Amino acid sequence: MLKIFDLNNTNINEVYQRLKKRSGLESNVENAVRQILEDVRNEGDAALRRYALKFDRTDYNEVPIRISDEERKQAALHVAPSMRDIIDSAAKNIREYHEKQKRNSWFTTDKNGTLLGQLITPVSRVGVYVPGGTLGAAPLISTVLMTIIPAKIAGVERIVMVTPPGESGKVNFEMLYAAGVAGADEIYRVGGAQAIGALAYGTESIKPVHKIFGPGNIYVSTAKRLVFGLCGIDQFAGPSEILVFADGKANPSYIAADLLSQAEHDPMAAAVLVTDSYSLAEAVNNQMEEQIESLDKKEICKKSLSEYGCAVIVSNLSEGMDIVNEIAPEHLEINTENPTDWLPYVKNAGSVFLGDYSPESVGDYFAGPNHVLPTCGTAKFSSHLSVDDFVKKSGIISYSKKALMENGDYIMKFAEAEKLSAHARAVGIRLEDLKA
Repeated sequence: MLKIFDLNNTNINEVYQRLKKRSGLESNVENAVRQILEDVRNEGDAALRRYALKFDRTDYNEVPIRISDEERKQAALHVAPSMRDIIDSAAKNIREYHEKQKRNSWFTTDKNGTLLGQLITPVSRVGVYVPGGTLGAAPLISTVLMTIIPAKIAGVERIVMVTPPGESGKVNFEMLYAAGVAGADEIYRVGGAQAIGALAYGTESIKPVHKIFGPGNIYVSTAKRLVFGLCGIDQFAGPSEILVFADGKANPSYIAADLLSQAEHDPMAAAVLVTDSYSLAEAVNNQMEEQIESLDKKEICKKSLSEYGCAVIVSNLSEGMDIVNEIAPEHLEINTENPTDWLPYVKNAGSVFLGDYSPESVGDYFAGPNHVLPTCGTAKFSSHLSVDDFVKKSGIISYSKKALMENGDYIMKFAEAEKLSAHARAVGIRLEDLKA
């Protein structure tokens, strides 16, 4: 299960190196993705058709690449009323949380007639990649809600969802229902790196977007890295991770369950326990050995834990919090006697879960905060997905004659200090007219 690192006789750098092995690009993957992107750029729909047959065993001659409004309507009829209620309730919570993130444009004026401001405008067209659209696979219904709802709140005019199809071209009914609830404008049955290429470059069927959102496998993530610059992306996502920060009074069965909940994502997922109690770490390991055997994805869990799972034993919790901030986990659970007492000391974390009754799963599906989070230490400089990611901010400047007369000489001297005489002249030519 978890490899135990006691910092009384182990250097913490061993832990950091263990986790850092999960990051980085594989050259063979990058080469393959470059070829796919180039094919989509040059061939458009023909490349999408070829790759759909190769990877998804879907023939666009039998099913259209775009999912029609009628197909979306019929899909909703196949969703159980109880599941519709769950999706509707989750969407309500997510929408209410993200509504609070909306920003307004603002403007100020002064006595000289200077107007300054910030104009908030939505990104016009966004693409959302949602993995697991195939029937029989794990459909990421929650990702549909977490990516499309904030885009809608931001005022994005065109929201395009892409998802890999099943062999017959079918897409999970619950995902299609969630897309309707969230507000997707267009849905296409296309997945993999070719879907990212279609969103970035455009094809005969899919118009290009300005920014791409959503998680995916290493091919999708690599494709997003490679098209960045031509269009925007939400983040450079890596494998998932959880860190549980706990004292000796924490419940080992809860911690074990929470660590396993992330380990089942991916063989490269990381599950980390930081505690001042060796006995807790041992109890968590015992619980994990017991719980893992009943899991559908126990082999994935075992591989993940053997490679990247670890328990770090610290001499005190203050030392432990320093380690938390250095790891900067995607998901941070604080399971101490008074968890809110530690919140002021958290500097780097994608999302924080406080107390025994706030497992990471609550955030994944239902509570409201976004579950698209920075991974692999990037929480040191980035944040969870929000409405801010779907808007742009433009500075607004309007100087009056009086304001330019008052500040013009300063501006010209600043430009001259940077040896940009044309910049200085752009102000000077106006000052000459005003002084004439």
